[in-house]
Amino acid sequence: MKKMVVDASVAAKWFFPEEHSRAAGRLLSRRFQLIAPDLLAAEFGNLTWKRVRRREITPVDAASLIRDFLRMPLALVSSGPLLPVALDLAVNTGRSVYDCLYLSLALNQDAVFVTADKRFANALSDLPLARHIQLIG
Repeated sequence: MKKMVVDASVAAKWFFPEEHSRAAGRLLSRRFQLIAPDLLAAEFGNLTWKRVRRREITPVDAASLIRDFLRMPLALVSSGPLLPVALDLAVNTGRSVYDCLYLSLALNQDAVFVTADKRFANALSDLPLARHIQLIG
């Protein structure tokens, strides 16, 4: 089973019809072990809240989505131990600590970090770290 780190940009595609939602859905197969820093829960909650604010979904729908998210086949890993490497990555790449927590986890687990964040992936595409990053789709 191949370990894959996923971020909120991928998790959103499991619940909202977006470009590459099908590709994100394929990650839910038993061939992959999905992991993410525990930060993902807060990020998913925030993006769900934003959709309520924009009146794209109701608060009741949002609560249901959060319950469904918490039942996903996804292991959330404590961000604390990942923070020193994430900070180092952020300082050296100019990317946020938030984004670098996902990359730190991928490095720690010898996994691939799957994201829909083109800016992040492109910013690191010339670095050796790029082998740990895969754009969805």
